[in-house]
Amino acid sequence: MAKILIVDDAEFLRVRISKMLTADGYEVVEAENGARAIETYKSASPDVVLMDITMPEMDGLTALKEIRAIDPKAQIVMLTALGQESVVLEAIKSGARDFIVKPFERERVLGAINKLVG
Repeated sequence: MAKILIVDDAEFLRVRISKMLTADGYEVVEAENGARAIETYKSASPDVVLMDITMPEMDGLTALKEIRAIDPKAQIVMLTALGQESVVLEAIKSGARDFIVKPFERERVLGAINKLVG
């Protein structure tokens, strides 16, 4: 089954998504900010990245660009709060494959991942 990297500074959200994905058979790795996401991406080689946009140390948009520079084929889905439409547009232009608005439904997250991993 596919490996998913969850990147969010909110631990409760990483745990929630992790439980959701492992229950569906996915392998999960986590990072708490964009800088750790880049390190984890290099070491874990995930199939899909679910990444928050707003995080301390390094935001998701910067991490998206750096990961895509390392791996132009990286499959990254951005997690966003309502009202971040301009940032989402920049994320899509920078190579994000999809975006999910928080709060989200389980089906939306699984649908986005299944679309990317087949």
